[in-house]
This record gives sequence, structure tokens and C-alpha cells, in this order.
Amino acid sequence: MMKEAAKIKTALARRLLDWYDRERRPLPWRETADPYRIWVSEIMLQQTRVDTVIPYYRRFLEAFPTVRDLATAPLQDVLKVWENLGYYSRARNLHTAAGMVVLNFSGRIPDTPEHLKTLPGIGDYVAGAILSIAYGHAVPAVDGNVRRIVARLFAFAAPIDQPQTMGRLREAAAILVPRRRPGDFNQALMDLGATICRAKDAHCTRCPVSRHCRTRAEGLQTTIPQTTKRQPVPRREEAAAIIHNRDGRLLMIQRPAKGLLGALWTFPGGFLQESGNEEEELREIIQYELGLRVRVGGRLATVQHAYTHFRTTIHAYDCRLIRETTASVTGPNRRWVPLAELPALPLAKVDRMIARMVLGRP
Repeated sequence: MMKEAAKIKTALARRLLDWYDRERRPLPWRETADPYRIWVSEIMLQQTRVDTVIPYYRRFLEAFPTVRDLATAPLQDVLKVWENLGYYSRARNLHTAAGMVVLNFSGRIPDTPEHLKTLPGIGDYVAGAILSIAYGHAVPAVDGNVRRIVARLFAFAAPIDQPQTMGRLREAAAILVPRRRPGDFNQALMDLGATICRAKDAHCTRCPVSRHCRTRAEGLQTTIPQTTKRQPVPRREEAAAIIHNRDGRLLMIQRPAKGLLGALWTFPGGFLQESGNEEEELREIIQYELGLRVRVGGRLATVQHAYTHFRTTIHAYDCRLIRETTASVTGPNRRWVPLAELPALPLAKVDRMIARMVLGRP
């Protein structure tokens, strides 16, 4: 595969860049060479569609136009701007990494892979994108699209999502990157994978590099690339407590800084153990987690949501404190929130759905 890559390198780059000059997608992060803005775009684009990212990208840069602005912003403000984009560890990593850039690199995004990969959230792919697009370094930026293209170019039959094969595909991709316009070349591969060399419906007759593709020549488009078979996605049940105090304020809990939806605010509650008695389990969760005794009333709403590794159904219940002890609720991760202030809190999509259904608040 490496010898084949070296053999087709020049011709493939020429054809791909000619196509890119004609067909490139007009995306806002392609209007700049600012490494900070390219970094933000690449983090947002991880596991997220381009059309979803565009308004978030613009809003994020309006709020935090420089790395110093991001570094000095409160995390809660960053999470609020990121709200509903999902995969919130990306936002937390960006915020932490911005502080490290200011502290360790005088506010300048590093231009070496060794330094870039010291920043949380930056691996080989993001480092390659920043280095090639912003700094013009002839290095690959290998994401799922690029792995698929390289596998098809060389009829690579092994599963492309296995660690032992990903290294080989990256090595081949590195050989293909030209010294001239490496950033455009990498973005051309991204566009090719997004619009033509797609996973399930490759449009080979429109492909600018089809003459170099062994998969097309051998008629293997429906079988290459191969991936490992995914396990069934587990389903879980949760319960959430809608608790008001005498002043009509709503009890909200901040999630731990690390883990699923870290540092976002949520309704009290948790996962159920399939005992068959949701109300009793919720009452025990509230008493164990918060030291509060509540009376669980009727179910107010049920919402469903899919995460990367599981799907969940959340039942929201009307709850009342049996003995109101506001002092026992106060703390850095607990807050009685006036309903008018609820929209200002950064919430996960599923919590925002519950708030809208139960409270009529956005």
C-alpha cells in the first residue's frame, strides 16, 4: 500500500486539488487561516454534521473571538454557548486547553504536533488539521472520511476502525499529502468523503480520483471499507424530580465536572434499577444523594434521548419536600432557581426538553 501511495501521489494530488478548486464547500472556517478558529471548527465538527456546526461556530466566536477571551471566560458561559451541540467534553477541553495556551505558549496556538497534543482534546487528527490548514505543514489529517477514502483507493480489506489497521491507513495518508497546499489537500479529502466517496452510496462516476481507485476497478464499493460489528445499544431508564420550594423556585443540581454532560445543570434524579416502582426508587435517590425527604407525586412527562453508547427514557415526576429545609439544599452544586432564570443555566438537551414540557420554559 505504501509503494502504491508513493506511485499515485503526484497525479492524485493534482486531480483532487483541481476538483476542490471547483467544488469546495463554502464553509465559514475556510475563510480564515487563524489557527484558533480552525481549532474551534475541528473540535465542533467531531461527530457532528457540518450544517449543525455552522451557527454554533459563528455564535461561539462571537462570544469568544480569541483564545484569551475563551481562556478567561467562566466555564458556565462556555457551556451555555455550546448548549445542545452535544459531546460537552469538547467544550470543557477547549476551555481548559485555551488556558494552557495562554499560560504555556503566550497565547499562540502551537505549531508542532508534540506541543499541540499536550492540549486536552487534541489528538492526531485535530493536530494534523491545524498544522496543515493554519501553518501549511505537509501532515495528514485522518478522520473517518479519510480512512474510508484511503481504504478504497488501495482496496484495503481489513476493518478500518481497528487500532492495528488505523496506523497503516494513516501512514499511507501521510505519503499522499503534497508539500504544496497540504491544508487544501486535506480539506479536499474531507469534502470528497462527505459528498462523493460516502460510506453507503459512493458516487464513483463523479469522483475526480476514480482512475486511481482499486476498489472501483475491482467492483468492491459495497464491501470496502469493512468495520467491526457493533454491539446492540443498551437502553436505560431514569427518573427526574421536579421540586419547588415555597417561593416557587426550582431545585437544580450541577453535574460533576467530569463524566457524562459534566458541569451542566440538571434536575435531581438518576438511573433506575428496574424494580418496577419508579416513584419509590426516585424517593430513595433523592434522599441518598441530597439528604432530602420528598413525596413523589404524578408523572409529568416522559422523554427519550440517544447518547453515543446508550439510549435512555427519562420520567419526570412532580415532587414535594416533606419538610422544607432550604439550608440543607444550599451548596456549590445545588441551587434554588427562579423560573425566570432557568433559560440562563446551561442544560443538556434532554433537561431542556423536560423544562419545556413541564414548566413551559425554553
